[in-house]
Amino acid sequence: MSAFIQGYTLGLAYVMPIGTQNIFVINTALTQRRSRIWLTTFCVFFCDIVCALACFYGVGGIMQSSRWLQLAVLGAGSLVVMWIGFSIFRDKSTIEGDEGKSELSVAKVFTTACFVTWANPQAWIDGSMMLGAFRTSLNGADGTRFIIAVCLASLSWWVVMPTVVSLLQSRINNKVFRAINIICGAIIMVYGAKLLVSFVRLAAVMFG
Repeated sequence: MSAFIQGYTLGLAYVMPIGTQNIFVINTALTQRRSRIWLTTFCVFFCDIVCALACFYGVGGIMQSSRWLQLAVLGAGSLVVMWIGFSIFRDKSTIEGDEGKSELSVAKVFTTACFVTWANPQAWIDGSMMLGAFRTSLNGADGTRFIIAVCLASLSWWVVMPTVVSLLQSRINNKVFRAINIICGAIIMVYGAKLLVSFVRLAAVMFG
């Protein structure tokens, strides 16, 4: 199997299960103007490839070697992710025409994209182990093709997924949308709670 195909398939497998990212983009695709949907897609894609490139070149090793850094990221990340989930959970907005929608600011789109992508240090460590392992097994040219394919897989997913959701928006009524918000918000809060549990456990090991 070529390095490019390996990178593309692994890239899809790497990005598709990241729940907080997907939920953030789905929620945006259902509530925002098309321009904000594409801005969100770009921000998440940018954060995604930064994470992939950093993992490919071994930043997870730095995260793994510094418990203080892990503790800081877990503590801040857990609180922010839970707040994002709670905000979605309690949101009672309805699906209306573009003129009725409250538009997210550019700053909020970017910062939320950063947190839902970068808040979990374990993702950095796991990503480094997975992508870093391929880097050690591929020569220079194949390694370059591999990581380019990983980035293209991410781009493909973040273009196709919100486009499909946006096209299906007309089939989703306000009751269904409210249920989606409750479910998505609850899932993100669970992710945040898991990060908080990891923070408490790490703090107990460090200070216990």
